[in-house]
Amino acid sequence: MSVACVPALILRGFAYGDTSRVLRLLTPDHGVIGAIARGARRPRSRFSALLDPFGEGVAVLHFRDGRDLQTLTAFDLTRSRRELGRDLRRYGAASLVAELLMRTATTTASPALFARATEGLDRLERAGPEDVEAVGLAIAWSLVDHLGFGPELDACTLCGRPLETSEDAVFDYGAGGVRCSDCAGGDGARLPASARADLAQLVSARAPRLERTYGHWVLFERFLAFHVLDRAPLKSLAFLLDVRRSEAAP
Repeated sequence: MSVACVPALILRGFAYGDTSRVLRLLTPDHGVIGAIARGARRPRSRFSALLDPFGEGVAVLHFRDGRDLQTLTAFDLTRSRRELGRDLRRYGAASLVAELLMRTATTTASPALFARATEGLDRLERAGPEDVEAVGLAIAWSLVDHLGFGPELDACTLCGRPLETSEDAVFDYGAGGVRCSDCAGGDGARLPASARADLAQLVSARAPRLERTYGHWVLFERFLAFHVLDRAPLKSLAFLLDVRRSEAAP
């Protein structure tokens, strides 16, 4: 057994037994790991109010080889990010980031991924109400791109021809990118030049001002289904889409 103090971002926590909590943590040196905080649900626990989702700090972990759950003995909270829980869209977007990381990241060390995730949540916490969804999309797309699944937006996935800046295209979910106007037949979603430019910004972690976000959430959901997820859809993404549909309903 070894003991280590590691920077950690809390992605998720849930009850375990009568008194403990199990956490999913993102760390720069160990990727996503599971940890158990024994006694964390007791009224006078030293972990009281420290282990909420999206909190960041330094975790003291007892590592044992071959175990899926390591033991958390202390957590020094440095950022709570409680503002993320104060409205549905902000919380939904933060939950999407956390769920995406739990489903795609591994136990491989990745300081860059840790930095991208924590900086992204900070951006989401600071974003104005009108920018929350665009920032959430930008963080999610940039994580997908960082993990090696980014879409092809500059050249046709069929013929390879580079697209003009002003050229409309079709987004081919199966191919993972755009088809040019000459190859636009068949299945796919129409992608006007302006929407392609917005998508390119989102993938590069920039958040353009989006007049409509529902189509971008649908495109992201379908892209994930083809190229990233091999199990059930992300619950947080389904929630965000439901919120958008309910607002659009007459």
